[in-house]
Amino acid sequence: MSDQKEQRPMGNSHTLQTHLVSPSDTNHLKTIFGGNILAYIDEAAAITAMRHSGEIVVTASVDSVDFYASVKSGQIVNVESWVASTGRTSMLIYVHVSVENPATGEAKTTTTSFVTMVAIDEEGAPTEVPGVYAETKGEEEILEIGRGRKDMKG
Repeated sequence: MSDQKEQRPMGNSHTLQTHLVSPSDTNHLKTIFGGNILAYIDEAAAITAMRHSGEIVVTASVDSVDFYASVKSGQIVNVESWVASTGRTSMLIYVHVSVENPATGEAKTTTTSFVTMVAIDEEGAPTEVPGVYAETKGEEEILEIGRGRKDMKG
């Protein structure tokens, strides 16, 4: 966490995107292309990081992507992201993807991911980002996961 910039609540940068899966989004198995989910993850992570830092951001790494369930045409995809931890110029973003059946309202997790974004200035040089803090129990759980992942990376 940066000592030079203030801390911001993670709820301020929380992002929720919703997508309706159409036949053109699917493969020969009539499930969404994994690349589409990856694009949704990268976009949501970028929006969250830009909201948090107030800066332009770039993707430094996709640290993990775990697929748990497929998504079919006609279903609704919800992509949510939060800042899970910060470094001096980087932000670890947690992304949760779920699928929703519009007929039943049933929802389940399809994908989770951690993406590292770096804030840059107008010249493209890394720039400092504020720290992050939780305001809810759910947010605190995300921060704990973020701390654990940060410790694992060294």
